[in-house]
Amino acid sequence: MATNTDQPGTMYDLSSVLDVEALEAVRPGSSILISGPAMTGKQGLAYDVLADGVTDGQGAIIVSTGDRAETVVNEFAGRVGTDDFELGVIDCAGDQQTGESSVGNDVFTHRVNSPGDLTGIGIGITEALEALHGRGADRGRLALSSLSTMLTYTDRKTVFKFCHVLSSRLEAAEYLGLFTIDASAHDEQTLQVIKQAFDGMIEIRENDGKREARVRGLTAEPSEWVEL
Repeated sequence: MATNTDQPGTMYDLSSVLDVEALEAVRPGSSILISGPAMTGKQGLAYDVLADGVTDGQGAIIVSTGDRAETVVNEFAGRVGTDDFELGVIDCAGDQQTGESSVGNDVFTHRVNSPGDLTGIGIGITEALEALHGRGADRGRLALSSLSTMLTYTDRKTVFKFCHVLSSRLEAAEYLGLFTIDASAHDEQTLQVIKQAFDGMIEIRENDGKREARVRGLTAEPSEWVEL
């Protein structure tokens, strides 16, 4: 396996995935919300950021509220271009035994019976962090897709608390967190509540048939819109 050459405290550079100056030096432990309408590539962007970290020997954790673990692993491997990576998957798609964990093909998998089981998801993330740390991946990136699915199972205050607690856990581990949300599926009050749990946000939009993104919150002023 690749070894992690990053030193603790080193900033995360995400600009090779999204060419925005604000992403050139992201503080370890930061949590970023990726917000935009449905079908605008939010999950793909999050996976690309994780795949970019894997090439530097970092760990990756994916919390999937829709796709099965097998689908997640196959899609991620396609983005990385190899099956040589440290990955933990928390599979929340349902119809499975809660707490079932396994390690196979260098992938740690924890299964949760519902996207609404936030306690089970939190346990799975903690176990994944411990598993990757035990393999030498002291730093890494986490992607959760998507908060919108969680919000169909529970209320916004509960999801906000979950994000706040998880953000603190990621900060302690010096992991980078990426959380997707379908902005078109929620009212403005819900979005405002959820946004408060994050250090910054990547907004995605469709403009003249093209997908564009900008970064807010990580610097004093929002970035310019750039094409994805």
